[in-house]
Amino acid sequence: MLTLSAIRDARERVDKVARHTPLERSRTFSEMTGADVHLKLENFQRTGAFKIRGATNRIATLSETDREAGVVTASAGNHAQGVALAAERAGVDATVVMPKFAPVSKVKATRGYGANVRLEGTDYDEAQAYAHELERELGLTYVHAFDDTAVMAGQGTLGLEIVDDCPDLDTVVVPIGGGGLISGVAVAIKEQLDDVRVVGVQAEGAASAPESLRTGERQEIDSVDTIADGIATRSVGEKPFAIMREYVDEVVVVDDREIALALTLLLERSKTLVEGAGAVALAAVLSEAFEYDDDETIVAALCGGNIDLNRLGTVIRRGLVQMGRYLKITINLKDRPGELERVSSIVARTGANVYAVHHDRTSRDVAVNAAELELELETDDAEHAAGIVEELEAEGYNVDILS
Repeated sequence: MLTLSAIRDARERVDKVARHTPLERSRTFSEMTGADVHLKLENFQRTGAFKIRGATNRIATLSETDREAGVVTASAGNHAQGVALAAERAGVDATVVMPKFAPVSKVKATRGYGANVRLEGTDYDEAQAYAHELERELGLTYVHAFDDTAVMAGQGTLGLEIVDDCPDLDTVVVPIGGGGLISGVAVAIKEQLDDVRVVGVQAEGAASAPESLRTGERQEIDSVDTIADGIATRSVGEKPFAIMREYVDEVVVVDDREIALALTLLLERSKTLVEGAGAVALAAVLSEAFEYDDDETIVAALCGGNIDLNRLGTVIRRGLVQMGRYLKITINLKDRPGELERVSSIVARTGANVYAVHHDRTSRDVAVNAAELELELETDDAEHAAGIVEELEAEGYNVDILS
């Protein structure tokens, strides 16, 4: 079992490579929730995520024979970069297997740290299976992303930093993918502070932990589907699960809309960029996925900031929809001169800004003497968006809200 002593030993190794990341109180999110919300900004870590901690500790404990042979791992991106950099710093050859659909930015970054990257499988589990084939064929040491005590101890150094920087915390909220981070953090905190609550968070599209904890046995889901690709695993690890059963008080679930909203709010209000997995802890706080008291001191771990720029725009758009700041609608118009101008004048009267217009007279879904108008509008808030729809409907238009 993982111990506080092992985590403290890991800190001596991890501190040579990883940063002690900031922990800051957020006035914005404290006012929004009524709690005393602090953010552990692990998105400022080297490689952009906490994974460098566990990878550094695992590679530092290799035997000389294993160091000479090299290491192999599988990862959707953050662990890949952590292993690549830790191996490069230790002078160890690293092969990293990533899913074919891993974010391009993470693939390039991993290669940039000197690893030999192979793209195999559609998700983490298929990539991992191929990595184990290489382990057997080439005699490499497999560095597991989470199901490894040395890795868990390295991740636990984040918990030591939280205790150092916020000793009066009441609740710590931690994302769960395979469970390596929350198991290390939970041991590091609860072995020092008895009355602290540890809450884990999973994305709805990759939520195996709640049922696993309910039944007392690890459950594996058939597939994963979430914008939080950094925690998109089919099940938690065997070793982390044993720790979670003893040290984690509660596991909650947030959906992609809530994740997108948290990510967008962090970017707009805190000027902080995180990836989907990095936003889930705050999403759980903002959505009140678990109960907390006014003035309760909550630390939300923002575990990573490696979001693909191609995905960022889509996620922000979803967040704006949740905030009522973006409205996409369709209207069926009479196909006659002046109708488009009439709709435009109504929209202008409401104070909305037109982002995009699509006017289609040939759609099979409209009558021969009609046209379909699709509008994308920038709005102030949900109340403003609802007012636009009401104004159009008051003028006799049937409005379908697409998002």
